Amino acid sequence: MNHNIKSIRPFIGSKDFETSRLFYRDLGFEETILDSKLSVFESDKTAFYLQDAYVKDWIDNTMIFLEVDDVDRYYNELLALNLAEKYPNVKLVPTRHLEWGSECFLYDPSGILWHFGEFK
Repeated sequence: MNHNIKSIRPFIGSKDFETSRLFYRDLGFEETILDSKLSVFESDKTAFYLQDAYVKDWIDNTMIFLEVDDVDRYYNELLALNLAEKYPNVKLVPTRHLEWGSECFLYDPSGILWHFGEFK
């Protein structure tokens, strides 16, 4: 089967929609407001939808893996943004180097866990 995929865009929720919108703009994504409870955030050809919807079990189990070209550089750029100081509940976890590659972690204001990784 040939999928001819152009993109994949997950839907993620938010505990405080306005705070999450600011967070993702500070993270460097460009926001397009689709309606009062839904925005799409894009960077290059990668995008995701942010919803004004909070279901604790859903949010607590949402993880997104974003592959980057240099995870150590990316971690340092994340660190320089001071997101943990600007937003409640945000936590940045340093890069760890594993057998398959390297990754660092960022929890968004709602608790969604982002994995930023680089494969060997």
